[in-house]
Amino acid sequence: MPSTSWSLKPTRDLLPKQFEAWQTLLENRTGMVLDERRRSFLLTQLNARMRELGLDNYDEYLARVGEGPQGAVEWARLLDRLTVQETRFFRHPASFNLLDEYLQERVRQGLQRPLQMWSAGCSTGDEMYSLAICAAQALGDDEKQWSQFGVTGTDISAQALRTASQGVYAAARLNNVSQAQRERFFTPAEDGRYAVIDALKSRCCNIRLNVLELNNAPLHSMDVIFCQNLLIYFRRWRRRDILNRLIERLAPGGIMVIGVGEVTGWQHPDAVPVADEHVLAFMRRNGA
Repeated sequence: MPSTSWSLKPTRDLLPKQFEAWQTLLENRTGMVLDERRRSFLLTQLNARMRELGLDNYDEYLARVGEGPQGAVEWARLLDRLTVQETRFFRHPASFNLLDEYLQERVRQGLQRPLQMWSAGCSTGDEMYSLAICAAQALGDDEKQWSQFGVTGTDISAQALRTASQGVYAAARLNNVSQAQRERFFTPAEDGRYAVIDALKSRCCNIRLNVLELNNAPLHSMDVIFCQNLLIYFRRWRRRDILNRLIERLAPGGIMVIGVGEVTGWQHPDAVPVADEHVLAFMRRNGA
């Protein structure tokens, strides 16, 4: 006799009005735009979570994530599925080459205070620790000197931030990490994975932050802001608004690095484009 378990039923598509309702909810709460190309992704994640809850009605689940405190908890769980993106260390090498040059020059000039760096949309922490490695290398092998920098990673996904706090990664995520860096900043962990060394991890912290709430972010006078592979999920006007808020969080002379192609035509009176054909970056004017 064939099983009647809902978990074995074929995935049903979302009706146009249902898809629109989920699009609206996600954009209103996070600013992220889920277009038709990601319809199957949404469908997969909704079905996976609904199976766990024993639900088979999209409208019923939509109502559940909007109902009071329990709905907020369920929304957070679903959001973890919808927002955690694939990433890796030194994902865009050219951006980190630019960062290396910038940090080395800052160190040569003499630091008046510890460098403050921000990975916006840090996901599972790969970018956050990549920034930390660059800063540690600029300051030298003496770990006592590493007190001269700090990195903050922010993301909307609590699950991603838990992974970032643990600092343990599959070997494939370290494909762009040199052997020397692997030996210096990581230790072997279980199942062929690698763990970030404690001395580096202690210079990093994670904060849960919705980019729609940047005005409430306790981050100011940053020397470096990385915001890559995040803006592509937002409407153009919101991308510009996010960049306006981020540039205001930079210290004069600080640098902001964005994903290539994520924004075009953005200008700000305090932002000076960095001349690099392989990287999209801006420096905040001195005295701004």
